[in-house]
Amino acid sequence: MQSANALLKKIVRSSILPFAAQHGMKKDLFPPSRTLSLSLCQKQDKSCSPSEKVDLDAWKKVMKSGLQEVSETVSESKELSSLAGAREILQMWRLAGRLVPENITEEQVKAFMECPSKSAQKKYLKFLYLKELYKKKDKRKMEEKRQRRLETQEQAAKSGETKKNSFMCLWTNSMDRAYNWRAAQSMIFGQPLVFDMSYEKDMSVREVTNTVRQLVLSESCNRRSVDPFHIHFCNLKTDSLYYEEFVKHYREAWGKLLITVTEQCYTEVFPKDKLIYLTADSPKVMKTFDHDKIYIVGSMVDKSIKTGVSLAQAKRLGLETAALPLEKYLLWNTGAKNLTLDQMMHILLTLKDTGDWKKALEFVPKRKYCGFVSKPVSELKKALNLINTLKLRKRQQEVGKQFAKNYSKKLMQK
Repeated sequence: MQSANALLKKIVRSSILPFAAQHGMKKDLFPPSRTLSLSLCQKQDKSCSPSEKVDLDAWKKVMKSGLQEVSETVSESKELSSLAGAREILQMWRLAGRLVPENITEEQVKAFMECPSKSAQKKYLKFLYLKELYKKKDKRKMEEKRQRRLETQEQAAKSGETKKNSFMCLWTNSMDRAYNWRAAQSMIFGQPLVFDMSYEKDMSVREVTNTVRQLVLSESCNRRSVDPFHIHFCNLKTDSLYYEEFVKHYREAWGKLLITVTEQCYTEVFPKDKLIYLTADSPKVMKTFDHDKIYIVGSMVDKSIKTGVSLAQAKRLGLETAALPLEKYLLWNTGAKNLTLDQMMHILLTLKDTGDWKKALEFVPKRKYCGFVSKPVSELKKALNLINTLKLRKRQQEVGKQFAKNYSKKLMQK
């Protein structure tokens, strides 16, 4: 109690004395005795003029500010002591062999102190320890990789492999020029191939991203072929998600691609009698590849397999449709008959170059079919029906014989 009274006396003196000095009051406002003399206060009240009276609001503000400063200093000292104690505990746990990180910040120490239980503290320290361990491993791997790269550079400089690298760079540059020259020729003399980019509303953002990736693979495959198509991206709006993904992938090379990009529909660019829409839902099967026709491929990737969307689009525009003869040449196993855009590009390029369906359909994923059909499907169906009828007749004969035996046994029993 005495220490608390002494602390309060110090606070009051430190807060009142400057205020009393400003208002012309005496410094011995608080006598050493515990009781204040009323006579002294009455004399001062009588002697002071009304303008020199003590402002109680200002006195309250001074008192509050002093108490706040004292409480802040006390809380800061308590916080520092608790942080120091927590660090000592962590040091002891580290020496005891527990999973404690070597470097820990003040924020992490505070989070450690705020954990509700000891098990939560251990889990939090283990998380920090593993995080620090992974960072060290990554740093060590980067150092080893940099060291190996420096060693290979030194060996290459000694053995003269720089000449080979320069030759490879020259070869790749010349091949890129050749591919670009073929693509430039296809824009003038090549057969057009249209990608319909009007299916953004039927797909999610992830599906649109996958579609653009497949289109990028299709463009690179077409550019490296012997006789490439003249690719047209029709119905491609500049404010669409397709366009944003293309720019994000190609960056500055988007404006240098040797393809045609337009916001117009393909029916406005080409005559309708030359257009054929390739869709797996078409009732008409494609028999041969026609070099005079212009094939349209729907730029769509749907995980839920929305059947009939591209067929409805073609019927609405009054276009001819066709489907690949997958059942004619493949023993289909499982899965839908929808192919990716890059697989369609490989198939069409192979058909254009060779006209062989077996070579073209080798790009169909092998998990979807059992093998190629050696005989026509109609003959296979006839053979299957014949086998089933023979099995049925044999079964009927066995049932008749069994019935005759049972009937004879019944007669003998009677």
